[in-house]
Amino acid sequence: MSKQNISQKRKSQKIVWITGASSGIGRETAKRLARDGWTVCVSARSEDKLKSLSKECTKMPGVVMPFPCDVTDEDKVAKVVNTIEESVGQIDVVLLNAGTYISNSVEKFTAESFKKHTKVNLEGTVNCLAAVLPNFLKRKEGHIAIVASVAGYRGLPRSISYGATKAALQNLAEALAIETLDKNIKIQIINPGFVKTPLTDKNDFHMPMLMEVDKAADKLVKGLYSDKFEITFPLLFAEILKFVGLLPHKLYIKLVYKITKDKLN
Repeated sequence: MSKQNISQKRKSQKIVWITGASSGIGRETAKRLARDGWTVCVSARSEDKLKSLSKECTKMPGVVMPFPCDVTDEDKVAKVVNTIEESVGQIDVVLLNAGTYISNSVEKFTAESFKKHTKVNLEGTVNCLAAVLPNFLKRKEGHIAIVASVAGYRGLPRSISYGATKAALQNLAEALAIETLDKNIKIQIINPGFVKTPLTDKNDFHMPMLMEVDKAADKLVKGLYSDKFEITFPLLFAEILKFVGLLPHKLYIKLVYKITKDKLN
């Protein structure tokens, strides 16, 4: 598509930047927004997968544009954001979805695995925030949606590293929401339960209320259009975890151990 055509479409379209868009929820959400007429700028490490996504969406009302990027590279992230703003237009919404997940028990716990989760899930998100926040603050306008997980509500087995980073993102989003409340910047946290993606396909344990990725993307997009701070799905699974999470620490730990010990061993 020529720059002129992109410019013409931009007049009636908002621009969203999605990280972690090569597969799973990020890829499916990009398609949903393209169907709704958005200009969708997608980032991930795999340029080939981003190009195939863009090609898949050519006949949709919106347009999908690939911007390959590793979110752990702070300088590269900043350059991508600048490129989008200069060549496509002002970013209206960012969906910070890039993340990694490795199921690890205490027997397999390593500093290396924990740091990998921190590098991608937490520092990668921070790199993206650092790149977009100055423009949003200057314009007094913007929308930031951060993908965390219900695993961040309370500690869960097999989620020692992953859950800790997602809990940090939930705390980060709340702090951002408070500080930007009077700055016309919308902050949302997205807490999915188990969704069928390449990451969860690796799990060797039962995943309750497993949701298909297309349905998850529908819930996510619906949430983006809402005024909710938290977007979560499946809702019943999240509510059960929240209810159990209200228990005192000692009781919570014993209960979760009892429920999961046979299924995880």
